[in-house]
Amino acid sequence: MSSLSIGIVGLPNVGKSTLFNAITRAGALAANYPFATIEPNVGRVNVPDERLAALSKVFTKGERVPPIIPTFVEFVDIAGLVKGASQGEGLGNQFLANIREVDAIAHVVRCFEDGNVIHVSNKVDPLDDIETINTELILADLAGLEKRVVGLSKKAKGGDKEAKEQLEIAEAILKVLGEGQPARAAQVEGEVPKDFGLITNKPVIYVANVGEDNLASDNEYVQLVRDHAAKEGSHVVKISAQIEGELAEMEEEDARAFLHDLGVQESGLDQLVKVGYDTLGLITFITSGEKEVRAWTIHKGEKAPEAAGEIHSDLERGFIRAEVIEWQKMVEAGGWTTAKSKGWVRTEGKEYVMKDGDIMNVLHNM
Repeated sequence: MSSLSIGIVGLPNVGKSTLFNAITRAGALAANYPFATIEPNVGRVNVPDERLAALSKVFTKGERVPPIIPTFVEFVDIAGLVKGASQGEGLGNQFLANIREVDAIAHVVRCFEDGNVIHVSNKVDPLDDIETINTELILADLAGLEKRVVGLSKKAKGGDKEAKEQLEIAEAILKVLGEGQPARAAQVEGEVPKDFGLITNKPVIYVANVGEDNLASDNEYVQLVRDHAAKEGSHVVKISAQIEGELAEMEEEDARAFLHDLGVQESGLDQLVKVGYDTLGLITFITSGEKEVRAWTIHKGEKAPEAAGEIHSDLERGFIRAEVIEWQKMVEAGGWTTAKSKGWVRTEGKEYVMKDGDIMNVLHNM
């Protein structure tokens, strides 16, 4: 996979576009009324990784500093959903289609009081907001899957074995959706077919948008979100969209000092990226040398040839073996030559399972 895509969803005026502006500096229109976002805005954000800078220093020769190419996360800002979106209310259907394309959902929930920012329901109630969005996504999945079942039933009756297996999965999910639960709560054998297009089968990260005063400590709204997320096994990231906007305008050192003064260790963006990677089971491996230092995203459990294929498909096809070393050992050695002389570079074959932070050099037939 080349990147992780996260769709930012939530009710109007919860801070989605403000957050999107801050983390991508893309300048999406943010306004104090519903549907300020008409088209989905897409922005790519480099994944912060201090390992790359350390490795770049290792391979610096004189004035030649190898460029750093980090991996990235793609954020998709999807316009505010409202009650009835699954039936086309507001601009619902258009945005539901956009959500189906992302890997994970960042559900922004308003956890701050501000009389100057209108709430679509004229009250701050994070659990009600969550229920509204979840209900619309469940209804959208119900409508789509019910149509799918009609076609699968016909094929299954005609003796199509694959259709019969998919029908069993679809019916199990329909039961769960009908009970008001997301598709991911269904217990099914085998994987849910991607072409079911189920929004509620995607992992959700709840983003509690707070004011500056609650960055270091939770308020009652954040605790409600945490309790809800715990029940369904989801993660929560606490962010102040307003503070993220200020951080986006600062130099790295100033931003770090600003966060320290606020009593937090890392930005909301850093937290969201890390939780996103963990939620989707992703890791990073690295290729490094005098030419460049580059990060690559793969799934946990992928083997060396699959990782090589992420660099180039020819490398996977012609894979012979790989030279692998932990990034810390490379920094300590100060380069490939010393690392090899110390015996720190391992030769791994086709069954080697990649680890986060591995540096890999692929040996192959072209």
